[in-house]
Amino acid sequence: MQKVKAKKHLGQHFLTDLSIAKKIVDSLSQTAQYKKVVEVGPGMGVLTQYLIEHKNYKTFPVDVDRESIGYLVEKYPSLKGSIIFGDFLKMDLNDIIKDEPFAVIGNFPYNISSQILFKVLDYKDQIPEVVGMFQKEVAERFAADPGSKTYGITSVLLQAFYNVEYLFTVGPEVFDPPPKVQSAVIRFVRNEKMTLDCDEKRFKTIVKMAFGQRRKMMRKSLKSLLNEGNKDHEILTKRPEQLSVEQLVELTNMIG
Repeated sequence: MQKVKAKKHLGQHFLTDLSIAKKIVDSLSQTAQYKKVVEVGPGMGVLTQYLIEHKNYKTFPVDVDRESIGYLVEKYPSLKGSIIFGDFLKMDLNDIIKDEPFAVIGNFPYNISSQILFKVLDYKDQIPEVVGMFQKEVAERFAADPGSKTYGITSVLLQAFYNVEYLFTVGPEVFDPPPKVQSAVIRFVRNEKMTLDCDEKRFKTIVKMAFGQRRKMMRKSLKSLLNEGNKDHEILTKRPEQLSVEQLVELTNMIG
């Protein structure tokens, strides 16, 4: 069986260390209630081989690379009918999942890793868990706590609905071809918030405005939204990276 050639335009870096692959798959909850797992960008199936060992869920590998799809179909005949050719970012996932809960896992292409997570947010009420490989500095940003220099827009929007856990760091030598950066595996577990206690559209607008000028106090970056009744609130004397999700929700309601 001929190996799949990694394609630069797809951001492919195939993981070659089997122990790390198994560790990633084992990071999924073993007691979760979901029965389906979508694997994004399976490549040559280094994670797939361990995913299909778990009989408590069914695996759906999704890849936009026809060569990878052909390889997987040949290598894993037991997955016939479950291997999906298509762009994860563009597809309606319920064409696969049928409105059921499901997890997402993958050695994600670094050039679209943030878009993958924003896609996850679109299905947050169906996705209780995500485990993925990311560029290390991006992973640190997603998992950053308030007060950190890496805490930003994506930290807030993801942590509004998921608890984020940085699991472990992975060096470039275990990939083919090796990336020029360190990598990291992180896990997202859905929190108990079904919705935010504010207008979510306005919340996103305020978060983006605030972090667009992250070195300024909130009263300056949000000046155009303030009025005489709220411009002197204490929370406006802080910079955005000092505020938790709950404080940003409070701020949204105050301005709203």
